[in-house]
Amino acid sequence: MKKGKVDALLGIVFGDEGKGKVVDVFTPEYDVVARFAGGPNAGHTIIFEGKKFVLRSIPSGIFAKDKVNIIGNGCVIAPDLFMAEAKELEAAGYDLKGRLHISKRAHLILPTHRVLDRAYEAAKGKAKVGTTGKGIGPTYSDKAARIGLRVGDILDRFEEKYAVLKARHKQILKDLHYTDYDITDEEKLWLEGVEYLRGFHLTDTEIEINRYLKEGKNVLAEGAQGTMLDIDHGTYPFVSSSNTTSGGVCTGLGVGPTDIREVFGIFKAYSTRVGSGPFPVELFDETGDTLREVGHEYGAVTGRNRRCGWVDLVALKYAIMINGVTKLIMMKSDVLDGFDTIKACVAYKKDGVVMEDMPFETEGCEAVYKELPGWKEDLSHMTDESQFPQAFKDYIRFLETELETPITILSVGPDRAQTIVRKK
Repeated sequence: MKKGKVDALLGIVFGDEGKGKVVDVFTPEYDVVARFAGGPNAGHTIIFEGKKFVLRSIPSGIFAKDKVNIIGNGCVIAPDLFMAEAKELEAAGYDLKGRLHISKRAHLILPTHRVLDRAYEAAKGKAKVGTTGKGIGPTYSDKAARIGLRVGDILDRFEEKYAVLKARHKQILKDLHYTDYDITDEEKLWLEGVEYLRGFHLTDTEIEINRYLKEGKNVLAEGAQGTMLDIDHGTYPFVSSSNTTSGGVCTGLGVGPTDIREVFGIFKAYSTRVGSGPFPVELFDETGDTLREVGHEYGAVTGRNRRCGWVDLVALKYAIMINGVTKLIMMKSDVLDGFDTIKACVAYKKDGVVMEDMPFETEGCEAVYKELPGWKEDLSHMTDESQFPQAFKDYIRFLETELETPITILSVGPDRAQTIVRKK
């Protein structure tokens, strides 16, 4: 039997590109959908049949009732938030316990991790990263320090292990003089979440996934956040705490690099960023406000305003290189319908020096733009690329030439049906 392959779907700038929608569209072509990194700071919004769902930890393939969904070892899980998310899906008629498998090696987010997150941010003052406050960073810190609590630990001497780590966290908070907190109610709900989590299929997902591949089944690896938030390759220190790139697929699921077939890089027709950190293409004018309002650019998990700007080809080229992207998917093309002129950042400029490659530090960089004509037509009702206005076709061709990678899928609206696969 021919061995199955893994395809990766990755956000390749700052996240929030619409990965959930595309995973939902792709799912019928795969046997397994697996999350390999991140935690409940990742909000994947899916809209279909007039219904809206926001997934945080659960893979976006959960709506296809005949598919296995996996939360891999590279993820971090908050039992209370997971319980709330899962129960909402169950109430909507989706069976999870039979189809959602969770790695015993995934780390748990404790209530005290969330307190530590707030404490660390407060201590940084103006240099704060702008985290979601979900405890993601402190959890990954404990993982790296080899003191974390994993999903498998809830099956053996859990109370003892939990008490030890909680006491350690409380001592750190005391040392930081951060004592004004009360986790009593939160902890009660969290412990209910732990009990709820015990009812799921907790397993060695790396063995399971490789068994599926050996049986000829195909896996879609669903990313979280984006390349520029990768702990190694992003705009450090304003990044997430996991590897959001294609390398994270291997470590976060336990598959070999030779098992990866396609790497789909997903990006918006413009740029957005949430939280602090350098953002050379950010617009502080009416254009930026228009992009935010038309694109509904508010965080799916936090509700925070997203910072908006024109498409950044410097960041995209870098991300395509880092990830080995084979095909591109462009989202929210319709948001640009109303502009007379479209701009694209083709280089950065700092201290009089123009840079086409991603520099070590992007703080203080200014965007160098190329202008293109807008199309001034409504793309949202179009169902085939033959209907595209010429100016939009030219925009696509310009991006493909600059990025040296084909754009194979375009989204022209939020609904599952507003997805156009190009004929190549």
